[in-house]
Amino acid sequence: MKASPSHQRLLIIDFGSQVTQLIARRVRESGVYCEVVPYDKADAALDPPPQAVILSGGPESAHLDGSPRAPERLFAMGIPVLGICYGEMTLCQQLGGRVESGHGREFGRAEIARVKDTPLFEGLGQTEPVWMSHGDKIMAIPPGFEVVATSAGSPFAAIADEVRRFYGIQFHAEVAHTPRGAEMLKNFTHRIAGFTGDWTMANFRKEMVGKIREQVGDGRVICGLSGGVDSSVAAVLIHEAIGEQLTCVFVDTGLMRLNEADQVVTLFRDHYNIPLIHVDAGADFLGQLAGVSDPEAKRKTIGRVFVEIFDREAGKIENARFLAQGTLYPDVIESIGGKSHVIKSHHNVGGLPEHMKLKLVEPLRDLFKDEVRALGVELGLPPAFVGRHPFPGPGLGIRIPGEVTPEAVAILQKADAIYLEEIRAAGLYDKIWQAFAVLLPVRSVGVMGDGRTYDQVCALRAVTSTDGMTADFYEFPWAVLAKAATRIINEVRGINRVVYDVTSKPPGTIEWE
Repeated sequence: MKASPSHQRLLIIDFGSQVTQLIARRVRESGVYCEVVPYDKADAALDPPPQAVILSGGPESAHLDGSPRAPERLFAMGIPVLGICYGEMTLCQQLGGRVESGHGREFGRAEIARVKDTPLFEGLGQTEPVWMSHGDKIMAIPPGFEVVATSAGSPFAAIADEVRRFYGIQFHAEVAHTPRGAEMLKNFTHRIAGFTGDWTMANFRKEMVGKIREQVGDGRVICGLSGGVDSSVAAVLIHEAIGEQLTCVFVDTGLMRLNEADQVVTLFRDHYNIPLIHVDAGADFLGQLAGVSDPEAKRKTIGRVFVEIFDREAGKIENARFLAQGTLYPDVIESIGGKSHVIKSHHNVGGLPEHMKLKLVEPLRDLFKDEVRALGVELGLPPAFVGRHPFPGPGLGIRIPGEVTPEAVAILQKADAIYLEEIRAAGLYDKIWQAFAVLLPVRSVGVMGDGRTYDQVCALRAVTSTDGMTADFYEFPWAVLAKAATRIINEVRGINRVVYDVTSKPPGTIEWE
């Protein structure tokens, strides 16, 4: 289910930048619907024509044979084009300019100075701080282009062909290190390309309800409810569309946060009155995990048991023809190579059995995480529920390195609950992307009162992130961290030492493993 063709559409051609999704998020934040497509699939995505195109950054050198290119017909379509970093370089190289290597690199903070007025920089200062990240250099710009901004290391920091509405910027406008980059992108979408900002969650909600009804007809839909934000928002949206034709199957693995299973059941069965099958399968999962220590083996075990139980329960539902998933747009982007029929690992941790022959209903597949939260609020889900930190499908199974035992789960649930309580009490919960406790497979000698202890070590992790792709550790006020650690040691029997994890994560998972 794609967004309606009635939406104005911007296409982002991805050349492999790690922050391409940030371009999409910045564009979406200004009310413009956009799609991301790899450069080698971009030609087909130009039909029907988008209203504008952005060329992303990337790691290649635009002047080398075989380097990624934009479709040649793009430049004859009469639509605005903005090239960012590598996007500017391939724009130059393809239209008659020249790019070379070995003439100095420019990485990190820089300052651009405007040398000519352009609608791209309307309302901005004469100089602006930006973030550079390029190893090649533009030596000549194509015919028809003019320089509109320079930097100390880039004589062509920004270029423009105002007649054709082609623009290139050597810096990354999408990242937070370019403070007014979002305004530059909005200038491109609204002032230059004429977007009106018709992408809102209220419109999306109304549109998607109709699409769900059209797709499902009189069939029944099974939703694998994990209790996380994505599947929960998907379930409420689908229930609004088809009511009793939806049945949620909530497989309680016994590896969730303290009291979380009860909260999920209360919200969906009592508050929303959504048909819900609650399977208390904690004993099954813990039994299968006995003696399993390898992280990947644990994931596969949890996934296998989940699929077996889900398959069994789904088979009891008559006339079930559809499976609902909380697939998000980043999942779609990452699975373009072909994983469209896999239940998300951080949701349900298992693959969809072929014999089930269920068609997928994925109403959130056009949305980013922040948009899903906004839709959840639009649908009336409690803000505290919608704003919860992400929780992986394998749950505490991957937050207990080594063997997962009932005793270890109980200890970790209590420690994690105390940690989150203190974060909320200090008013920090919404400033943190994800916070959780980990029960380390090591023991430490400690002294409590007049006695010695030999108990386990608990690690606390908290990270900030804008997109869930990269993360940096949260700089806690020490008083908050000290209070949480003291409470854990005093209240959770089996832990005598608490440490705080201050590692950062490059693109990839932000979970403990």
